[in-house]
Amino acid sequence: MKEIKTNPIEVMIIEDDELAANIYAEFIGKLDNFKVTYIANTGEQAKNVLTQYEPHLILLDIYLPDTHGIELLWFIRKNYRKTDIILITASNEAETVREAIRGGAFSYIIKPVMLNKLLDTLNSYEQTTQTLNNSELIKQSDVDALFYSREKQQPAKAIENQSQLPKGIDKFTLSRIKDQLISTTESFNANEFSQSLKMSHSTARRYLEYLASQGDVEISIQHGTVGRPERKYRYKRV
Repeated sequence: MKEIKTNPIEVMIIEDDELAANIYAEFIGKLDNFKVTYIANTGEQAKNVLTQYEPHLILLDIYLPDTHGIELLWFIRKNYRKTDIILITASNEAETVREAIRGGAFSYIIKPVMLNKLLDTLNSYEQTTQTLNNSELIKQSDVDALFYSREKQQPAKAIENQSQLPKGIDKFTLSRIKDQLISTTESFNANEFSQSLKMSHSTARRYLEYLASQGDVEISIQHGTVGRPERKYRYKRV
């Protein structure tokens, strides 16, 4: 059977954390068959975009400033049935995961996001899409593979080569930050860490999030009585 050539998969990111959204967008931008078309920081922004444009895939956060991600998931599922959704969130409550399954989410990734995990999921999504686009009739074995084996792909190779460090990550600054992390035993927020190194808050957080994506830093979410949850970082010791 001749494979049908497809256009890039158009991705919309709905994430209120601009730094995280930009990291996802930069990472996806390096993939051959994906293209980030829009980034929305609120549910209302996302709805406004969707009235004019329907992407193939949405990366959706749960904690948005104006709506809960599950509510937005059901809105998209009801009004834009051709758009698929991958949830990327710090929410690990069983009921939230259950609702995501009920709402037909393709996958659910718990923060901190390992870039290899994101790559595996996107590759799995691409393979699923190609299988469905290139076939008019599907055998039972193919259906089983689509429904039950999406997460059984071989893990993607880690980004280890220094030349492949993402934009905005310098190896010397990274080394300095790792040294500071190793000498710090308590958990801390990005602001506290930036003050200890005398660097900007945005720079410190960018490096901390990168190290978390590589599995070197653990993130815990502390829920206060007011405002959004606070992210606490800690060096992951073997």
